[in-house]
Amino acid sequence: ERPKLPDNYTQDTWQKLHEAVGAIQSSVSIKYNLEELYQAVENLCSYKVSATLYKQLRQVCEDHVKAQILQFREYPFLVCCTDSLDSLLFLKKINKCWQDHCRQMIMIRSIFLFLDRTYVLQNSMLPSIWDMGLELFRNHVISDKQVQNKTIDGILLLIERERNGEAVDRSLLRSLLSMLSDLQQVYKESFEQRFLEETNCLYAAEGQRLMQEREVPEYLHHVSKRLEEEGDRVITYLDHSTQKPLIACVEKQLLGEHLSAILQKGLDNLLDENRISDLTQMYQLFSRVKGGQQILLQHWSEYIKNFGTTIVVNPEKDKDMVQELLDFKDKVDHIIEVCFQKNEKFINLMKESFETFINKRPNKPAELIAKYVDSKLRAGNKEATDEELERILDKIMIIFRFIHGKDVFEAFYKKDLAKRLLVGKSASVDAEKSMLSKLKHECGAAFTSKLEGMFKDMELSKDVMVQFKQYMQNQSDPGNIDLTVNILTMGYWPTYTPMEVHLNSEMIKLQEVFKTFYLGKHSGRKLQWQTTLGHAVLKAEFKEGKKEFQVSLFQTLVLLMFNEGDEFSFEEIKMATGV
Repeated sequence: ERPKLPDNYTQDTWQKLHEAVGAIQSSVSIKYNLEELYQAVENLCSYKVSATLYKQLRQVCEDHVKAQILQFREYPFLVCCTDSLDSLLFLKKINKCWQDHCRQMIMIRSIFLFLDRTYVLQNSMLPSIWDMGLELFRNHVISDKQVQNKTIDGILLLIERERNGEAVDRSLLRSLLSMLSDLQQVYKESFEQRFLEETNCLYAAEGQRLMQEREVPEYLHHVSKRLEEEGDRVITYLDHSTQKPLIACVEKQLLGEHLSAILQKGLDNLLDENRISDLTQMYQLFSRVKGGQQILLQHWSEYIKNFGTTIVVNPEKDKDMVQELLDFKDKVDHIIEVCFQKNEKFINLMKESFETFINKRPNKPAELIAKYVDSKLRAGNKEATDEELERILDKIMIIFRFIHGKDVFEAFYKKDLAKRLLVGKSASVDAEKSMLSKLKHECGAAFTSKLEGMFKDMELSKDVMVQFKQYMQNQSDPGNIDLTVNILTMGYWPTYTPMEVHLNSEMIKLQEVFKTFYLGKHSGRKLQWQTTLGHAVLKAEFKEGKKEFQVSLFQTLVLLMFNEGDEFSFEEIKMATGV
């Protein structure tokens, strides 16, 4: 059987504990050692006095917390005053009161730990000693309307000053706001709501004002700075739960309300001047706001169509049209890659926009693209190495894809290709073949079959000429003209109007020799001479020496007349040559 407690033990022990709690609350030293006090609590709990002990402790703590409110009632500036100095003193005072309260409750709990871990734990309805302390502080200090208003006014004033660029005591803010969070609903109901309302008003006004005053890059820079500052506020002293509504509020007032205005005021300029970092910032900010990317997409598309149209529709710009299109395409590609994070929507809409503007002027772009390719593939184009030429052709193909009139392109391409092949002016057979395979890949075999036929004709003609040279060596009178013939299959090549001209007898004789040779091998075929495509090398002797002329067949006929005389009238030349 357990020994009985001495008669006044409970009362005396409580007296001792009461004194110790009083000493903690008054910040004076405790007369007894803590081990002894802890043991005393354990003894009382063992003898079923826990319920009384908890009530007595609660009463002592409540009396002390109630007394705290008096210092704030007496405080001279509870009148509604917004003087920031008074406000700051008040905040420091309330913060000291809270810090003292927390320190005291930690010490009190360490003495009454046994009670907390046995009796309180077994009674789910009772708050722990720490929670009881919070509840008392909330009920008797912070729930006092005047104290609460004054505290929240003061906090909001400090935050406002910080937003205006002043340095404020952030650790004081952190301490007070974590006090409000610890006191459960006070932060949410009393502080956060007002804080968000004030934030909303501040940024609504700031957005309106700065949109008038600042250029778009500076405005966007400011928005980024504000978002960063508010994010930092959450990390430093606000409760984490405030982050979402706070950032959403800044985004709405500084961005969401001004999306169209920002784009109308500044997008074209940023794109014209290729302001990569500003465009990147714009994309990142617009991506944060609902509907931001969508409206940026629309304006992006409009810009491409408007700018592209100026390149395409102006006949004065025809000379540089294709190069300008290639440069513009490079520029928008770079912006998509660097600024718009290769966003598929921006890529697809860019393609649609190119297709729209490039076809605003039917046929001309197709013709000029064909001419541009011709200029790059013609011999004498020393600008590019093979790799560069290949890269240029790839870029051209991208522009070519946007064009609707591909048949127009084919007609001009065919005409230019014929000229390059027949006059031997092609820069490189490899480049020609590469371009052909690109066209085949893009438009199908039907599109390139005739072009491929032209190459085939040229290769077959070479073989025929080797055989003809041998044939001529076996002739009794080979003549002194060296004849080269290209045999063109009619359906492959552009249509040429045949022209009957008066060749000299030697030429006619040579033609007949070739005809006999060729039809001997390919009976049933019909040869039609295309005099318009003929050319010749003439040897001339002048007083100053010998020269060689590379001239067309028609020029040849005219020049040969001057072997017979020194002067001819236009009519005489016309009659003699039949040109």
